[in-house]
Amino acid sequence: MLKHGLLAIVITAMATTALAEAQAKKGANGGTVVTSDGHPIEFVLKGQELVFYVGDHDGSPLPTKDMRGRATVQDGGKTTTVPLEPAAPNMMVGKLQAPLGPKARVVFSGNSHGHPLTARYVAE
Repeated sequence: MLKHGLLAIVITAMATTALAEAQAKKGANGGTVVTSDGHPIEFVLKGQELVFYVGDHDGSPLPTKDMRGRATVQDGGKTTTVPLEPAAPNMMVGKLQAPLGPKARVVFSGNSHGHPLTARYVAE
């Protein structure tokens, strides 16, 4: 019984991940857009700079002036945390120590007015 329950959990997790990746789309800035709790968040890699464009529920730019955030990066077997700073009008920006490798995983975690946002990406 326990084996079947564990198997069901693993299958559900894999299906959820595949669904999230299938729903990812390209944004206005050329990056991948993932929706977190109704907020579209677009990830753009500019050299060694991580840029996240944050949208409101209606898709309009969400001001990030008071937002706090970080990016967790898994690349080449190492995990690093990159602090993100707000940039006008709706960006959260952070600097990497080294260029990202192919297929690196990037997780955006932000908090706007007590509202947590999380989005997962795979670098292209």
